[in-house]
Amino acid sequence: MLPELKKTIASLPTSEISDVRRTILRQVVDYIHLKLETNQPVKLNFICTHNSRRSQMAQIWAQTAANYYKLTIACYSGGIEVTAFNEKAIAAIEQAGFKVSKKGNDNPEYLIKYKSQGPGIIAYSKLYNDDVNPDNDFAAIMACAEAEVNCPFIPGAVARISLPYDDPKEFDSSPFVTEKYIERSNQIGAEMFYMFSQIRPKQ
Repeated sequence: MLPELKKTIASLPTSEISDVRRTILRQVVDYIHLKLETNQPVKLNFICTHNSRRSQMAQIWAQTAANYYKLTIACYSGGIEVTAFNEKAIAAIEQAGFKVSKKGNDNPEYLIKYKSQGPGIIAYSKLYNDDVNPDNDFAAIMACAEAEVNCPFIPGAVARISLPYDDPKEFDSSPFVTEKYIERSNQIGAEMFYMFSQIRPKQ
């Protein structure tokens, strides 16, 4: 892991995860265990309305945690509308210690690196059924309440788990905007690292 990211990981607020949230995260853990025990690929697609903030953060933190715990798990994200990966969310990811590079202007593509070697994560706003995302045998993890309501059926998903996060967008015009985006990123990071720490690799 990149040095600054390692420091952030060590300080993630995992002890603040409530029992209610741990119960929800357990659903994902159980899904992953089922797949691993039957030698099936594990694919997690984090879905939110615009694929611009929470679902992107969830994919990035989840894939990072999977790598940290040496788990073969593929993490994706998508939305029900296409916008762009929000710059305030990107700033929060960079503050955590990820290395970010940008390509393009309209719905730009970002390369997110969590370690110096390796391909990294390609991030841009896309639909949940974009060609780069799995079209079958995946878990749809709903990262916002709006997508949960507006997208009642996800074709190809074999599991659907509601894991909503409060939208930091609510603070975009607030003096606390930077603080709140970092807070949301760290919350998501803590939950993803807690979740993957519960996975028992198949012997």
